[in-house]
Order: sequence, then C-alpha cells, then structure tokens
Amino acid sequence: MSEPRARAERLRESMTLEEKVKQLCAVEASALYDGDGFSEAKADELLSEGIGQLTRIGDETGLPPEDVAEFRNATQEYLQEETRLGVPAIVHDECICGYMGPGGTTYPQGIGLAATFDPETASDVTREIRRQLEAIGTDHALSPVADLARDLRWGRAEETYGEDPYLAAEMTTGYVNGLQGTDNEGVMATLKHFLGHGTTEGGRNRASANIPPRELREEHAFPFEAAIHEADAGAVMNAYHDIDGFPCTSSPDVLRDLLRDELGFEGIVVSDYYSVRFLEDEHNVAESRRDAAVQALEAGIDMELPLIECYDELVGAVEDGDLAEETVNEAVDRVLETKARIGVLDTEPVDPGAVSEAFETDEQREISREAAGKSMTLLENDGTLPLDAPGSIAVVGPMADAGRGMVGDYGYPARTPDHGMDLVSPLEGIEAAFDGDVTHAAGCDMSEDESGIPAAVDAAESADVTVACVGAYSAISLDEGDGVSPQKPTSGEGCDVTDLSLPGAQPALLEAVLDADTTVIPVIVSGRAHTIGWAAEDAAALLHAFLPGEEGGNAVADVLFGDVNPAGRLPVSIPETVGQQPVRYNRKPNSARAGYVDVGIDPAYAFGHGESYTDFSYSDLELSADEIAGRGEITASVTVENTGNVTGDEVVQLYVSDPVASRTRPVQELKGFERISLGAGEEKRVTFTLAADQLAFYDRDMNLTVEAGAFDVRVGAASDDIRAEATFDVTETREVVGERRYLTKTVVDE
Repeated sequence: MSEPRARAERLRESMTLEEKVKQLCAVEASALYDGDGFSEAKADELLSEGIGQLTRIGDETGLPPEDVAEFRNATQEYLQEETRLGVPAIVHDECICGYMGPGGTTYPQGIGLAATFDPETASDVTREIRRQLEAIGTDHALSPVADLARDLRWGRAEETYGEDPYLAAEMTTGYVNGLQGTDNEGVMATLKHFLGHGTTEGGRNRASANIPPRELREEHAFPFEAAIHEADAGAVMNAYHDIDGFPCTSSPDVLRDLLRDELGFEGIVVSDYYSVRFLEDEHNVAESRRDAAVQALEAGIDMELPLIECYDELVGAVEDGDLAEETVNEAVDRVLETKARIGVLDTEPVDPGAVSEAFETDEQREISREAAGKSMTLLENDGTLPLDAPGSIAVVGPMADAGRGMVGDYGYPARTPDHGMDLVSPLEGIEAAFDGDVTHAAGCDMSEDESGIPAAVDAAESADVTVACVGAYSAISLDEGDGVSPQKPTSGEGCDVTDLSLPGAQPALLEAVLDADTTVIPVIVSGRAHTIGWAAEDAAALLHAFLPGEEGGNAVADVLFGDVNPAGRLPVSIPETVGQQPVRYNRKPNSARAGYVDVGIDPAYAFGHGESYTDFSYSDLELSADEIAGRGEITASVTVENTGNVTGDEVVQLYVSDPVASRTRPVQELKGFERISLGAGEEKRVTFTLAADQLAFYDRDMNLTVEAGAFDVRVGAASDDIRAEATFDVTETREVVGERRYLTKTVVDE
C-alpha cells in the first residue's frame, strides 16, 4: 500500500460519517464571501465538519489575484485550525484557455491550440497557467476537454481539440504534462467530459448520445486513456448526457467498468456542475435528491461539484440502510489519498505579496502571442498575403474592434463585461503594425441589422486592401431563446446552433464587401467551423483565427504582414453546408462514398489543411520492414524540403489505412504528426515509429485485437493531400492485453 493511501485510510478511520461525507462535497467561494473577504461566521455554518473542495475563488468573488491568495489562505487556516481533524480543502479553478479569474492571462481556446498541431505549445501554455494557479493556491484545474468535436453545431466544439482521437490524445497529453508537470508536482488536471460529450443528438449540449460500444472505446475514450497512461492525469469529470438511456453520472458501466477496470484510471472522479441533481431534474431517473446522490456515488462519482445539492443526503442514506457505508469509505479514501498525493494535507500559505510576479508578465503575453500565431490557419491565398506595403487598409466587420471576441467561453473576459483585461483586437494589431492609413467601419454586429453595411463598403472601396473580420462571440449561455444582443454569443457552452453560417448580417456584409472594388481578406475569428467556403471564389485570401486569446489581434497582424508564416492546420473538417455532417475525414468507406443530390460528399476544407507562404516537397518514403509481427513496430521515414524562398513550418502527417478487415474500419486514421521548421532550401528527415498495437480495434467479441493483414501508410500535408504511400503486412492476429503504445514516437534529423 502506498504511503498516501495508508495515510488516507488512517485519517478516514478517525472520521465520523458526517465528516466523511463532507469530504465528498464542495462549497462555492461566494458562500464564504462577505463582500470584503473570507467570512469566519459563514465558515462556522458551512465548514465546521470540513469540506472536500473549494470552488473558484476569483471567478466567484471577482477578487484580484492577491486577494484570492488571502482568501485561500484564510479558508485553509480555518479548516486546519478550527475543524476537529484539520483537513484542508482542494481548491479548484477552470483554465481551458487560462485561469478563469481576474488578471488571468488568456491563451488560445482549445480548438486554437489544436490547430497548432504542436503538443509542446500546449505544454508551454499550461506551464504558465500552472504558475498563476500555484501563486494563488489552486490545487486542481477542471481542464482539459478531451471530447471529440463530432457535431459542429455543438457550441462546446471550441473547447475541444477537434474531431480526431489521435490529435486530441496528443494535445490532451501535452496540456496535462504542462499543468501537472512530468513529476506530478504541479496542479492536478481533470479530463472531461467522460464520455462522448461531443456526439449528442442534434449537437445540443447535454442531450442524449447514442454511441456504439466499439466507437465509444476506440475513438471517444482514446484521448482519456492516452492522458491517463502517458501523463498520469489525476482527475476525470463525468459528462452530462445519457448513453443508450443511462446517464453517465449514474452509470457504473461508464465510470467503473470502462473508466477504472478497462482504462486503468486510479484517480478521483468529480461531477460536472449540478449533474448529480440533473439525475432528478433532467433525466428523471431519480425520485429525490437522496436517490440521485446514492446513484451517483454507487456509480463512481467521488465528489459533487460545485456545491452541496445532493451529497449531504448520503448521511441519511447510510443511516437508513439505503447505502453501504463502505461505498462512502471507498470514495473518501480516494479523495484523501489525492489530497495526500498532491500536497493538500500538508498545504502551507501562499505569499500574496509574490502573486503579482506570476500574473500578466511580458513572457506570458509573448507565449500567448506565439501560441496564437501558431494557431493561425490559412485556408486560401492567391499570393496577396503576406501584404506588401499597401497604401491603405480598411478593417471592417464586427470582430475587427472586438477584443472581447478573441476569447473562448471559459475565458474570464467572456463572462465578465468589466474584466479589466488588455485584449488586443485585430484593428489594434493592424494599427500597431502598419504605418499607412487605416480606416474602420464595423458594418454590422451579431444581429440582423444591415444598416451599417454601406459605410463598410465605402471604407473598403477607399482602401487598397480590406481585412474583413467576421466570426462569432463565445460565451457560456445556458438561457434558452434567440436573443437580440448585438454581441449575441453563438459559440460556447449552451450556444448550440442549427446553422453554421456566419451569424446575423455578416453574410450580407461579407458579400457586399467582396463585390466592392478592393482586395478582400476575410479573417474568421471564431471557435466554430463556419460554412465559409463560398467566399473563397472572390476573396484574395481566407484566414481562420479561431479564438486566439488576448494577443489575438497582434497574432492576426503578424500573419497578415508576414512576421509569422502561418502553419496552423484544421483540427476539424469544415463542411460545405451544415446538412453535410458528418464530414470528418475518418469516416467509414460507405459513409465517405455516399453523396447527396444537392451537394458533394467532400468538405469545403479537410482535416489537416492549412496553407503557407512557402512550399514543401516530400520524397523518399521508406519503411523499415515489409512485415512485422503482432507485437512488433515499424518506422516510416520521409524527407521534407522547403522548396520556397522563406522560412516556414510544415506539419508532417502520418495516416494509416486498413483496406481489408473483419469489420468496417475508417478510410484512414491519423497515427502521428510532427511540426517542423525549415529554412528556404532546407530539408529534414522525419521518422515515425509505429507499434503494431496502435493498429488494434475491438473485434466481434469485444477484444482489442491487432489483425493480420496489409496496412497502407500515407504521409502528407493534410488528410486530402497525401504525398507518399507505402504498404506493410502484420503477420499475426493477437489480442492486446495490458500495456500498449498510445502515441507514435517521432525523430527529426537535419
């Protein structure tokens, strides 16, 4: 038995039932706040028997970082000094795109990080997020989102790392490694939402999901499994929806059999906010709060977040014989072991005087700008970009002067109008980078009002170049109804849509500007994949900026003027029209062939696509063997050369196809990638090492199996831009049991 587990059991054995249950609960910081700071009187009411977690101090109270540190210290001191056993709380925060509280640096949203195709960039970002969280005393982060974006109507697609299991696994692992540290001495990460949250009916948040068991494991569970084994992620959060009629919150099949027994997860499972109560209120599978609490705990939810709604009923459930106390003990042991393992049981005060050294540093803003630059994805370019000293530029569109529009739904500025943050808009970035004349006219907002479009057209026609900044605001908006706000969010949690067009009057604005006598470059600032392909015919270039964070406007300007050569790649396939979905690259053969009478089957822009200001050639693809055993591995090496005149990054992508199998398999699957930088005329040799068990799938008997047969290796610049192919054979069929390879090893030689 490990020392943290032994310590946890000793501590639990000294607890009353009431104290044990409180370790499975959380309290919102606002409930302990009196308008000035920590309230001991409120703590006497809420914390006298201890508490498991403390919820989001900065976001709940609006306190600046230094005061958050003071509040955290006061709470922990109370728990250590004024409760019988002196057990501190785990303090948690949200940080998908940065600490979600006043003063937190805001980085690219998840979908933007995914577009970098660079897990090390994710680690760079989360190391700085960790620095801020540790400065204010946060122990636990409710990030990253390991879901797959399988229906682009879903507002939370922006929080994900895209449509592909392998890309999501690499980015999730990179994120966790930066946050927790490879020594696990950092801030504990939470993989969410387990499981299949991006495949709900109608693309609606929290709606039912109907996912076959093999797809559930091979695709949706894979990013979670990889981060559990490759990065030792400490926590998992359940999803809201039901699968085949059983809510994930109360499903032992999902939370025990799959997560713990099959995937080998040993950490804590925390509830998504209010999801325990939703068993009664939404799913109608519990007749009371007590029933909901018992179902959730028995299924495997160790802690109820963000506040006590149901789990206080566990005391009575045990006393009345409705719940075995051993089930409570099991969860308490995991919670206390986690507290011991991550240092919470021995926590000490943080230094409020040192907090400012960790917040909004020049280095953090530079990392945010660099990450945003790496995420910029050039969809089209007729040679106009990079701009070559135009005399004048018009910047139009509702996102042009919208610093707030650069931020994803879990960024603090997206939640708080008076956020006080320095968010650089594209207009500000262009004005800072360009010495010529810059004019601005928004043209429209997110409403249907077209009255401002003529002014935008006039501005465009008076300029040599027009940058049309369009897109969608992101927010957490759980209210129903269409809304009439000029900044109406149409992306983010609770912001699901039926139409992937640009919202409001923006299509009319863009069409009018494209018809004007000027060179037009649309810049899409959005976490959503919009059906924008129609604009390519008349646009000089088309740039997707996703949600680039607080330095987003500067990053847009860096790309427009050539200070950054774009190398972002699409983490999702962009459809021609919403009804074309699913259009992801890794569909099954029959789905990829069956078209429509009114539109083709191919997306407007395929997964992995992205243009550059230079050109790259691929040559000399070589496999290390013609065949491998079922436990073997194979290398695929390819030479990539920059054949253009400027330095640039290329994302070398490795795909594998299983042309004949005992069950239908995807057309092709991403199995590796590497982002490399090449000077003009420079070449590098990229070698991928692929293990046979990375080719495994669940067979007819639900065994994870590597099947004998031929496999095609494809290397290229995108899923629809394959530059070289080769074939090898696996010589034996074998069941994969125990440890296996999740991520492909890559070596780059000069």
